Amino acid sequence: MLFGEVLRRLGLDVGTGNMLDLVRALEYISLGRKQEFQQAARCLLVHRNQDFPLFDEAFQVFWRRPATSQTTRDLRSMGEQRRYRKPQVGPPPGPEAEGEAEAGGDPGDPSVDRIDLTRTYNVREVLREKDFADFTPVEVNDARRMMAELAWDLGSRRTRRLVSGDGVKLDLRRTLRRNLKYGGELLELAHRRVKDKPRSLVLICDVSGSMERYTRMLLHFIHTLARGMDQVEAFLFATRLTRITRHLAHRSIDQAVDNVSRAVPDWAGGTRIGQALRTFNFQWLRRVLRGGAVVLIISDGWDRGEPDLLAREAARLQRSCHRLIWLNPLLGSPTYQPLTRGMQAALPYVDDFLPVHNLNSLEALARHLNNLSGLRSLGPRHQPPLTIDAGPAVPPPAPRPIDPATAPTFQHPRWGRAF
Repeated sequence: MLFGEVLRRLGLDVGTGNMLDLVRALEYISLGRKQEFQQAARCLLVHRNQDFPLFDEAFQVFWRRPATSQTTRDLRSMGEQRRYRKPQVGPPPGPEAEGEAEAGGDPGDPSVDRIDLTRTYNVREVLREKDFADFTPVEVNDARRMMAELAWDLGSRRTRRLVSGDGVKLDLRRTLRRNLKYGGELLELAHRRVKDKPRSLVLICDVSGSMERYTRMLLHFIHTLARGMDQVEAFLFATRLTRITRHLAHRSIDQAVDNVSRAVPDWAGGTRIGQALRTFNFQWLRRVLRGGAVVLIISDGWDRGEPDLLAREAARLQRSCHRLIWLNPLLGSPTYQPLTRGMQAALPYVDDFLPVHNLNSLEALARHLNNLSGLRSLGPRHQPPLTIDAGPAVPPPAPRPIDPATAPTFQHPRWGRAF
């Protein structure tokens, strides 16, 4: 129990159940064999790869052979008269403590065992802040496991179908069937309600040369979404649009990424965002945007096409989906400004403009998608113009009285009546 408390103070996730499992493991291994006991403790008490070095150091320090006859166990029941004191766990003493000891001071009680351990940094916190472009292959695998822990919920949408439930509409067929046991008397009423379905997600990712630093990590992100959600459609584009939904069905992320890289002919090529959106609007929009899906466009906005075409197709796409969200990896920089022609043409028709450069931005995106409103929104260009107060309104002139004698008349050609 004392060893488990030491591990918890060092930041390891060690609970009571883990310590009970270690006690049960002592029925199969000998506590006198240090190596076997250490391996069993590593299997049962360590849950993250980055905690293994810290656990090994703590194990060697805690289970060391004491230099003196002092012990940290409470032996008063066995006749021990020395007062029991808990061991102190903390960082090693600094130069100030050593100077006090040389000057004759007493920085600590020698009768109390002190375990000096240096607390290491948390790898998960470092990965949350690190840019995707600077990830190493080992960090990519750790980040992939962290992305799998995120919860994605886009909410539900109302359909035109009706199902049995507590609704306001009466289900006559089910009502008559229920009341046959009462001789046809309508004593129990059955109702129907509107059926709800989960909202679908469409991802359109840029894999051009300017996005090459982030492409690999973003593919891991798309594969995680496809494995964790239903009704996910994914597309990649550089100069042309390619659907990769079927390639993401593989459980292995490495195999899925390899298949995707072979299926996209224009990988790391030029960028034509407007032409890619036009292809999507005319070939795939009616197929994949079922009932108002949420569309995520992942691109840095560098475009070699026509800005007018991009603006026109972004406006068409925004009117057809529930919400259009643009994710830009360059937005994570504090000095970034959307000065490119592509971003300036598309931003008026984008509902949300968010960064996607590290794990913290993905967590913020997950929270944003989980809190989306069920009401359909429109981009800034589709919003009604603001009314400007131009002062007091001028009343219209009063109508002049009409003289029946001089008023013009109109005779209907069929009815023959004069008006």
